[in-house]
Amino acid sequence: MKTRTQTKFTALALAMSIALPAGAAGHHDHDHVHGDLTVHGKPASVHTLAANKALSEQLNWQDRDAFERNEKGLIVPLDFRTANIMRNSYDFISQDEIADTVNPSLYRQAQVNNTAAGLYEVRDGIYQVRGTDLSNITFIRGETGWIVYDVLVTRQAAELSTTFFLENIPEGGDLPIVAMIYSHSHADHFGGARAIQDMFPDVKVYGSHNITKEVVDENVLAGNAMSRRTSYQYGSTLGAHEHGIVDAGLGKSTSTSSPEYGKGEITYVVPDYTFNGQGKYEQYRIDGLEMIFMDISGTEAPSGMVTYIPSMDALWTGEIMYHGMHNIYTLRGAKVRDSLKWSKDINEMINEWGSDIDVLFGSHSSPIWGNDDVLDFMKLQRDNYGFVHNQTLRLANNGVVMQDIGDAVVEALPDTLEKAWHTNGYHGSYSHNAKAVYNMYLGYFDMNPANLNPLPVKQEASRMVDYMGGSEAVFKLAQADYEKGEYRFVATVMNKVVQAEPDNKAARQLLADTYEQLGYQAENMGWRNTYLTGAQELRVGTLPGTPKTASPDVLSEMSITNLLDYMAVKVDSTIAQHMPFTMNVVVPDIDEVHFVEMSNGNLNNGLVDKARDADATLFINKSDVTQILLGKTTLAELFESRQAGLEGDASVMDKLKQASVEFDPSFEIVPRPAKGQTVDAHLYNLG
Repeated sequence: MKTRTQTKFTALALAMSIALPAGAAGHHDHDHVHGDLTVHGKPASVHTLAANKALSEQLNWQDRDAFERNEKGLIVPLDFRTANIMRNSYDFISQDEIADTVNPSLYRQAQVNNTAAGLYEVRDGIYQVRGTDLSNITFIRGETGWIVYDVLVTRQAAELSTTFFLENIPEGGDLPIVAMIYSHSHADHFGGARAIQDMFPDVKVYGSHNITKEVVDENVLAGNAMSRRTSYQYGSTLGAHEHGIVDAGLGKSTSTSSPEYGKGEITYVVPDYTFNGQGKYEQYRIDGLEMIFMDISGTEAPSGMVTYIPSMDALWTGEIMYHGMHNIYTLRGAKVRDSLKWSKDINEMINEWGSDIDVLFGSHSSPIWGNDDVLDFMKLQRDNYGFVHNQTLRLANNGVVMQDIGDAVVEALPDTLEKAWHTNGYHGSYSHNAKAVYNMYLGYFDMNPANLNPLPVKQEASRMVDYMGGSEAVFKLAQADYEKGEYRFVATVMNKVVQAEPDNKAARQLLADTYEQLGYQAENMGWRNTYLTGAQELRVGTLPGTPKTASPDVLSEMSITNLLDYMAVKVDSTIAQHMPFTMNVVVPDIDEVHFVEMSNGNLNNGLVDKARDADATLFINKSDVTQILLGKTTLAELFESRQAGLEGDASVMDKLKQASVEFDPSFEIVPRPAKGQTVDAHLYNLG
């Protein structure tokens, strides 16, 4: 690269650091959980006991199929070393009785997921290691070696699981891994990739259509908000306990940091080849094994596929199906998924291969064996997502609004879906999935003028409490309703009081207690963790342990456009409106030129054919940006070595720095207590 006019440029280094999202990439509907806290929640109330007992009496406890499937094909259980990759211990989950503080259906899912731990034979030539991470890692025999399908969340889990597989497989432990496949663009399916490549450098890598773009794009622009919200959905500060986390719905937990194995690292190796670029189906031979790949992008993930192996009569379903109901909308925040396409894609699999499938297996839960059982499972899964889509729109077309649609859909639930364990809402729920469908078609507004332009939250709360006769009157009524177990409405009104009067300790305590009981009754793991984390933060504030899921290995695949778009999100328009500028960003090694313009308080960027007249021009290679993202160099060092340069007005970068903000990774979700205003702090080990 040619030498350019150099400037001492601390401001530029700071400005470029704006482009690095501190907690954005690699999100999924799952996350690391923090297991160092001792949680002693309050007991379940008589009303929670009664609600959970009433539900338990309606559940199909005689159906033990999932437990039997977890035992089928077990070759060897996990050894302590391999199992210990998960920080949280779930030894408190009993197989004989159900904790009072856990919804019985969710507890049963926790029991099921607790029993999946070891090396399993799915069928001749297909094996899985389950229980080392949130997802399964699958090994398929080719002509010369092994094909590994979906490689867990972290490098450490993938390495341990692969070693465990090779050491314990009855035959073929001396064969190499020749191919690695990602089913879709979520981190628990590609995060261990670097371990496989390090162990087998010649491995060929395959993925779903457009996967790299979706991996680096999804969740970056709203990454800080998603990271903070994720800490609620996955209870990152709760710890595994009968008063805290009991299960992650899809599996027990994710692999994470530990003293023995170090910090869990999400990695990504770019595929050598991606499927379905030319159509819905693609037939392809990997290491002599014929596979048919079907594109299902836009269902559970923006990039995804399933795979049929004709010679084995086996269907790999990734995450479009598992032993539970998935999210159409995930509580941490994500673009709403298309439940109609989800249902139709499952139906297409049935129509295409249904009569031939002998085993269905995927990246979560145990397989299903036998054509009749496979088809029953697939049809229930298909109809579950179709039901949510179609009944939500039926109700919406009859005037049911978003606030009411969740309860209305639950009331419409057919007996067959209600009685099947694998359509229950451990990860998704009928309520919030119905609201997702409503929002996808009709948006947030229900057309009631009162909801068109309400006051901001705190202003509305203050006025509402005044209208209700003041906080003392509200508290008295709410306390009476709490004693009657009417927790949903108590949560609504007491939230108004605490928003209006954050120093009202009695109100704070009652609201926290209410959230806790709602958590104990929740079947959905995200609802449980959200209620319990809300109670925790109301009582003692935000505790350490909130995850930062950014991975330099993944971020390094971001395009220059991605980075400039992210910089634009961090610009404060009230400042930027007074600091207009123009700048070229020239990227020689990929032959790109981006024209950047700050105007009207907004940072714009676009690809252009050549540099334009501008206040300044920055020259930097994409390979050097990648090294910055990987933490292997800094922009200051690149300027010092003359690998990057700037021409023109250096104040442009000062303007960008001054107009840019740093996000608060622990922003307030519920009103946190001020110093001296904590309540029930003895419930948490605050060390």
